[in-house]
Amino acid sequence: MPRFSPDGLVLPVPPKSKTRERILQASLELFNAQGERSVTTNHLAAHLEMSPGNLYYYFRNKQMIIAELFARYEQEVDGFLKLPEGRSVTIEDKTRYFEALLSVMWNYRFLHRDLEHMLSSDQELAERYRLFARRHLHSAQYIYQGFVDAGILKMTTLQVEALATNAWIVMTSWMQFLCTVTTEADGAPDKDMLKRGIGQLLALEEGFVTESARSAFNDIRQRLR
Repeated sequence: MPRFSPDGLVLPVPPKSKTRERILQASLELFNAQGERSVTTNHLAAHLEMSPGNLYYYFRNKQMIIAELFARYEQEVDGFLKLPEGRSVTIEDKTRYFEALLSVMWNYRFLHRDLEHMLSSDQELAERYRLFARRHLHSAQYIYQGFVDAGILKMTTLQVEALATNAWIVMTSWMQFLCTVTTEADGAPDKDMLKRGIGQLLALEEGFVTESARSAFNDIRQRLR
């Protein structure tokens, strides 16, 4: 059906891919700002100034939007949570990992804040997340072992496994933790509050840093403070 401007002119139909992208970007903004549970497809349609029926043409329900946003989040994490190719890790790689982690956690913070609710509401997403978590727990172990092999950290195999697991728990739970300890007077958790989660990771690692890497490690703590 053609669309008309207030003066009766036929408006061009936007490409499907462009409208779909608008929906995804608006959803991400509203989910992050208000929480996924507070945003309905009617809210999204009103925000985008389109009819609910037009929204359903691109996404049949909110779960499909969440699934697409999770796929993008997963792709970003896949892109950086791995060992560098063709060389050993360096202390500067630690900064790169933390900055990339902070960025993706902030950009998709609703996933961490509302994760339990979303997984309980969507079995397919829950299975995808389980596979994602298992894969990247192994990735974290490989990366920490890489820092051990490079002489930056000193740990046993069991300590590597424990540190990787604890790091995963801290980072995936940090946004939810902030929401439980902040009040309205504190305001909504911001990126600086999220950065404190990185500080917790550094605190977990501190006891395993070798003397040769201690100075550079302290520099990283100062930069990310």
